[in-house]
Amino acid sequence: MRKSNIAVYPGTFDPVTYGHIDIIRRAARIFDKVIIAVAHNDEKSPLFSVGERVSMLKDSIGGLKNVIIDDFDGLVVDYVKGKGASVMIRGLRMISDFEHEFQMALTNRKLSEKIETIFMMPNESYSYISSKLIKEAASLGADVKNFIPKKVQILLKKKLRK
Repeated sequence: MRKSNIAVYPGTFDPVTYGHIDIIRRAARIFDKVIIAVAHNDEKSPLFSVGERVSMLKDSIGGLKNVIIDDFDGLVVDYVKGKGASVMIRGLRMISDFEHEFQMALTNRKLSEKIETIFMMPNESYSYISSKLIKEAASLGADVKNFIPKKVQILLKKKLRK
């Protein structure tokens, strides 16, 4: 019997971008089940609450039957193990992301040798997009429709007006 392959894609997703969505859709074709794990991570001072980020992801990736949206607090390796997964997906946009992601992957491997980290790059048309950059551009009045879904745009505008 074939072992079920479950992958966890953790992140803050503050907000979800087309780059995230691209990785999610492609991961859903590779793995039996993909769990998108929204990190509480208050150290990053997210603009959106965990509930808002979960809701945005659900709205943005509807129709992918093997994708589940969840949230977690604590060590990601503990979360991944608790879900019965053995693969963690991390997105790499540019080479500048690699050093940080590599350091995290090696640390996670020391914490749990049974969890493999797989790096996925978004389509090149999304490779320069980051949630931080989108929030900054939107706060300065830029039109961000090419970077985030319509519902996310609306929520971002509302949040930035407060």
